Amino acid sequence: MEVIEGCRLPVLRRNQENEDEWPLAEILEREDISGRKVFYVHYIDFNKRLDEWVTPERLDLKKIQFPKKEAKTPTKNGLPGSRPSSPERELKKTLDLSLHPSTAGIGKTIPTPGLPYLATSASLQRVPVVKLPDRTNSIENVTKNLLSKRKLEAVSLATQCSPATPVAAAPEIPTPVYAQNGSARRPVPVGAGRKRKANCLGTDEDSQDSSDGIPSAPRMTGSLVSDRSHDDIVTRMKNIECIELGRHRLKPWYFSPYPQELTSLPVLYLCEFCLKYLKSLKCLQRHLTKCNLRHPPGNEIYRKGTISFFEIDGRKNKNYSQNLCLLAKCFLDHKTLYYDTDPFLFYVMTEYDCKGFHIVGYFSKEKESTEDYNVACILTLPPYQRRGYGKLLIEFSYELSKVEGKTGTPEKPLSDLGLLSYRSYWSQTILEILMELKSENGERPQITINEISELTSIKKEDVISTLQYLNLINYYKGQYILTLSEDIVEGHEKAMMKRHLRIDSKCLHFTPKDWSKRGKW
Repeated sequence: MEVIEGCRLPVLRRNQENEDEWPLAEILEREDISGRKVFYVHYIDFNKRLDEWVTPERLDLKKIQFPKKEAKTPTKNGLPGSRPSSPERELKKTLDLSLHPSTAGIGKTIPTPGLPYLATSASLQRVPVVKLPDRTNSIENVTKNLLSKRKLEAVSLATQCSPATPVAAAPEIPTPVYAQNGSARRPVPVGAGRKRKANCLGTDEDSQDSSDGIPSAPRMTGSLVSDRSHDDIVTRMKNIECIELGRHRLKPWYFSPYPQELTSLPVLYLCEFCLKYLKSLKCLQRHLTKCNLRHPPGNEIYRKGTISFFEIDGRKNKNYSQNLCLLAKCFLDHKTLYYDTDPFLFYVMTEYDCKGFHIVGYFSKEKESTEDYNVACILTLPPYQRRGYGKLLIEFSYELSKVEGKTGTPEKPLSDLGLLSYRSYWSQTILEILMELKSENGERPQITINEISELTSIKKEDVISTLQYLNLINYYKGQYILTLSEDIVEGHEKAMMKRHLRIDSKCLHFTPKDWSKRGKW
């Protein structure tokens, strides 16, 4: 029985608990290495970063599903062509058409199955906050529930985005917020502040990318969202085996369009200061004798301890920006790689030692965003993940928004790992505000959704979706209240004790520019 591209069958792999499992996988490519066949597989309903080459012994040929042939369709050159179709592909296309009819255009609200109702500004006036014992709503449980939806082996910080579906703006109604600890109640209302136009709903965790799932139907107009209709086998496969960056060796997760002649090398060498790619260690050593950089090009706008942030203009430092995009694409899926970096600013976080400033992560943002985006792409490099740097990047992006006097939001939909990081940051930041509220004259403390948004620079829709995601909004005696259970409070306090890295606004030296008045970026 010959195994061909497009086949689906169970493949043996080890899970996080180091146990054997047989998930369904699709064969993307076959190769003969020293007379032995190997197969490149994508595990269905798993993230593409787990794709790998496997030997025939790991394939369960008894349950193989052969692809169906599709009708020949014209290619770009107008010539007839066909490609194998994986099983169930036709069914998914039918479901996709039924979920997202062609009449659904930009600006129309499209209901998503399973999406909970998100209160608009019209439904939230003054919200009381009540603390009630509830063991199911702690932040730790929220994170566990999210993690259980995805089988994750590593944590990346990557937002993959397009604008969310817009909703009409509506007047905001105040809602009280009760806080109860044991028998003592401490109400806190949330009410209407200055009106803002509502551009989008909050993020839905079901909008996370899945290369084989049925996608939701947001408008794909985000600055860095790739059009998945042009995917092919080449871009679905990892093409770089290993990257050496300074003292770290990185194993890429996704395809990145480095020059073809470099993809066959066992190791791709990068200068950790200018990010130039080289084919050998000898070439790298020769380059380091000529490279004068010991930090990213651009202006250092923040420094505290060993952490620094550099602002890099995509027009003034085009080579560095393009090299950064190539590196980031190894760990960000479903992103276009823009060689025209002129419309973007890049904020690179570094760690300093005696040898220089070493890149830890970065985020990019548009110089002019009509959708109030303050992040286009965001990434913490794998060696620095799970150490608090991801939240530090997010916090810094909102600190810039505070200086600019704006509220901001990342491009949506978020990836699974990006959603985890943003949900955690939004939850901690909003709970910090609510728990600091004090009652006046024996009355319940009150705060508006707009006031929370203005204090944190988190967009109003993200505030509402986070409150609902944490199940804090309840309807009590004819009004909306925010209920903080003891578990929520305890979970928040424990999480904040672990969060040692914070942005100090006094160390930020940043002057925002009005790019709309400039003829050219």
